[in-house]
Amino acid sequence: MAEFIKIYPENPNPKAIQKVVNILRDGGLVIYPTDTVYGLGCDITNLKAMERVAQIKGVKLEKSNFSFVCEDLSNLSDYVKQIDTTTFKILKRALPGPYTFILPGSKRLPSPFKKRKTVGIRVPDNSIALALVNALGNPIISTSIRDEDDIIEYTTDPELILEKWDHLVDLVIDGGYGGNEASTIIDLSGDAPEVVREGKGSLDIL
Repeated sequence: MAEFIKIYPENPNPKAIQKVVNILRDGGLVIYPTDTVYGLGCDITNLKAMERVAQIKGVKLEKSNFSFVCEDLSNLSDYVKQIDTTTFKILKRALPGPYTFILPGSKRLPSPFKKRKTVGIRVPDNSIALALVNALGNPIISTSIRDEDDIIEYTTDPELILEKWDHLVDLVIDGGYGGNEASTIIDLSGDAPEVVREGKGSLDIL
């Protein structure tokens, strides 16, 4: 049974955030709000937790397209090769915001992703998500929680999310109703920006 914890986005309670972080550090899986849809996340330094996420999503960890959720651009140098000024300006304009940027991966990627040429980076404009990453001290590996329903692709009600994910995760955060539109994915790893998926984020930043 997953724990269910209410955290208000206007002013995330540090004790509640710390409770979630303790679960993440222990290898737990957490469903949390972002500036788009609710995400399923775990500590990027915990291999077993990442394998659990991959198993839930039905993919091999090495081949998964999970995003690295960071607090700001200061984490970039840990996982991303040096980027040019134009790319950096796009990131600066867009983040925090509803975007996933595909960037060239560095040699310091976590072991399951060592053979990767690229990495997806997210800095969501959501105070709960950013407080979690800040308190954890490193990024969260994350993926959207999708629905099998043809009509509703993303569940937005945290109580319904809890019902569905109760036996799969360790904690669900109720941070209010989520969105039902995923992030805009932009590939910045090549010569010119390429829009992979148009979602909530405007393309005016390019």
